[in-house]
Amino acid sequence: MNRLGTAIRKYPIVAMTVLVAALGSILALTGLATAAQWSISGFALMVAALQAWDMVKNLIGGQWGIDALAIMAIIATVLVGEFWASLVIVLMLSGGEALEDYASGRAQRELTALLNRSPQSAHRLADDEAIEEIPATAVAVGDRLLVRPSELVPVDGVLESDSGTFDESSLTGESLPVEREKGEMLPSGSLNGESAVIIRAIALAQDSQYQRIVALVADAQESKAPLVRLADRYAVPFTAVSLLIAGLAWLFSGDPVRFAEVLVVATPCPLLIAAPVAFMGGMSRASRFGIIVKGGGTLERLSHARTVAFDKTGTLTHGDPTVVAVRPAGGFAEDELFALVAAAETHSSHVLAMAVVDAAHERGLALPAVTSAREEATNGVVAIIDGREVVVGKLGFVGEHASDAAPTSIVSGELAVYVAVAGRFAGAIVLSDRLRENAASTMSRFGKLGVVRFLMLTGDSKDTARFIADDLELEEVHAELLPQDKVQILKSIPERPVIMVGDGVNDAPVLAVADVGIAMGARGATAASESADVVIVLDDISKTADAMAIGQRTMRVALQSIWLGIALSVGLMVVGALGFLPAIVGAALQEVVDLATILNALRALGGQRAPSMPSRRLNANSRRAQLAEQK
Repeated sequence: MNRLGTAIRKYPIVAMTVLVAALGSILALTGLATAAQWSISGFALMVAALQAWDMVKNLIGGQWGIDALAIMAIIATVLVGEFWASLVIVLMLSGGEALEDYASGRAQRELTALLNRSPQSAHRLADDEAIEEIPATAVAVGDRLLVRPSELVPVDGVLESDSGTFDESSLTGESLPVEREKGEMLPSGSLNGESAVIIRAIALAQDSQYQRIVALVADAQESKAPLVRLADRYAVPFTAVSLLIAGLAWLFSGDPVRFAEVLVVATPCPLLIAAPVAFMGGMSRASRFGIIVKGGGTLERLSHARTVAFDKTGTLTHGDPTVVAVRPAGGFAEDELFALVAAAETHSSHVLAMAVVDAAHERGLALPAVTSAREEATNGVVAIIDGREVVVGKLGFVGEHASDAAPTSIVSGELAVYVAVAGRFAGAIVLSDRLRENAASTMSRFGKLGVVRFLMLTGDSKDTARFIADDLELEEVHAELLPQDKVQILKSIPERPVIMVGDGVNDAPVLAVADVGIAMGARGATAASESADVVIVLDDISKTADAMAIGQRTMRVALQSIWLGIALSVGLMVVGALGFLPAIVGAALQEVVDLATILNALRALGGQRAPSMPSRRLNANSRRAQLAEQK
């Protein structure tokens, strides 16, 4: 009864339509056919008036719809005495909302599952080992937490127990359990295995990985993309064709009933519902593969993309550089130089800076105190240490402070950080950042999906960028860029839409201006994730091509669903125009058209694997990606 009451409150017109149908049937069976006709006709006209008012408001707002056909169908059937058919049309219109809610619920099942699985509580251990159950949002950094068997890890933490087994499929898509040892990081949302474990919280709930994913999903669900009304593009021609067929049927038959019989099968529900259901299905499918798409409009732009631009560090490379050499100059000792660089780099957010600092700690170096420091985006850091100016960064930047700065030798996959101390060149630190194994194959797949231009946009040095580009046989490279330089280059590209793939804080501006910004968000680059249209929650660049493939399939299913609805409706209109389809039968058949169209739209949910698209003919830029895959 509670569900019935909820349904009645949510869909009052449906409930009233069923009530009027029951009342009309009783009146007709008791010999009061005229009363039945007047009551049903009056109710139908009232609903038509309400629909007309909504349509007028949409028109004032600049949005054309095809609800006019349904309104005209109701009025026409009432005027020719086909009042039962008018009631079926009213039921179809009002029931369309319920049908759309059901279909959208199916389409959003993966998105909804993510939201429903968000950790809600935690078991905090006090100093005396007493257990206190608290909301996950109340966990503080440093709290020791007990995670019982089959419970979710509530916040990001470090495992303090000797070992544990965890199901991380909701985060990584990998169905096999993962073994973790003491000291390893556990992301929130991981499902504990059969043994209780103790973890130490290293992040608040809102800053933990699973909650960030949940926040992105919630934003995606609330987004109102223009493609939710994709069928509006077909509204004017479909309405014109419907009225033409109905008018010709009336003209040649001389019977106004034919006009009504055509319009009852020209109602717009398939067109209005199919597109949003398909795009919700595509977004839900993407989330199954660790791809959060923030709106249906993004899927359309992805499907038509012509250019892809990549950042380098953390995108084309793994983004976990390691120090391979310290090369002092100017009389500095190796450890002295390393300690000065690490102290300065503690004031930088760049992934290279973090690698240097971590390596210095692993060597057991004591870092000197920093009096002051400032970071110059994409160039380096200037710090005052022990009264001396220490400049760390690119060769050109360091050369501005030390005229004797000289390049050091590096090989493919390596990059150098240069140092000047008190105005003279002090040496360099060489790091290695491996190219992602699937970077070349990902570019090749983009080419097969229709991308015709590939770029690298990076703030790193030209030599380092060129090494990586040569490995990928990538011809167009723009290096030593500031964030605003990346934005200007992206804006000037004529082959659109443009996809930009990046992962760092410095990528946020260019991700925001791209037609589709894709953030490699597995490392928690919050600014980049918030600016992007798509967030890859796994550390896998191939997911960027998966996103485009899903966008293309979703667009194809949406258009197929719309054309299916149009074809079935036009076929039924022709049958009605020839006088072989009574109005009441036509109205019932239109419900079948609705169902067929929506079921087809739900195909956007797809199967268990991201689709591989058929090969297309590649231009010169795309062929180099194909060759890279073959190497």
